[in-house]
Amino acid sequence: MTELKPQVYKDPRPPETFTRFHEWTRTHEPGWVYDAVRVLVTPIALFPYRTRAIGTENVPASGPVVLAPNHFSNMDHFFLGVYIRRKVQFMAKSQLFSNPILNYIFRVGGVFPVRRGYADEEAFRTTYTILGRGGCVGIYCEGGRSRTGQLGEPRRGIGRIALESGAPIVPVAIHGSAAVRRWKRLHFPKVTVQFGEPLSFDVVESPSREQQVEAAQEIFGRVKAMYAELEARGRESVRRDKPADRAA
Repeated sequence: MTELKPQVYKDPRPPETFTRFHEWTRTHEPGWVYDAVRVLVTPIALFPYRTRAIGTENVPASGPVVLAPNHFSNMDHFFLGVYIRRKVQFMAKSQLFSNPILNYIFRVGGVFPVRRGYADEEAFRTTYTILGRGGCVGIYCEGGRSRTGQLGEPRRGIGRIALESGAPIVPVAIHGSAAVRRWKRLHFPKVTVQFGEPLSFDVVESPSREQQVEAAQEIFGRVKAMYAELEARGRESVRRDKPADRAA
């Protein structure tokens, strides 16, 4: 069994550490790094991992949208983006912003930090700025990777964003990526990314905790349903009902 590194649930660095990343993201769209990484990673996703997508037509071609997937692997960002033409700007845990090279790659690639372990209002502000200019944001419903091999529970942040922004929320089930670490034993799982129909919520200016939780559960409930169907029926059976999509 692969030994997992212990989780660090609080970033001890002050919030000012991440100001420049938020300022950049609010004024820039993803740059050349995004395109370069897509070119490099797409063959890996398509061939060793045999990644296929279902329902990409559910992602609006333009305008604000939030993609809300489950999360098992650090490869999920790449699996998610292979089959859609839009550039996804991911909210990522602040601990990833740890050295100048990675910082540059994340910044120019459109990734922005959320200060883990805190109520990070700057991350919400950045999210709403991207959506305000018609961008596409990727936010993991569970708030972080599930390390059990099973789906976790949604965090209320995705519910808050759905209610405060009013942007369409596309639930996404990523199936198979829990076994990505087995590549070290030359085992490459088959990965499926299914995009569900967009959910729309009436705008609530200051949603209560209960409202945020309820919205998050509704979104993740759609993710769970798609995941369970892929688990029970298998990809080929689900694809017969709905043809798979081509890589963007």
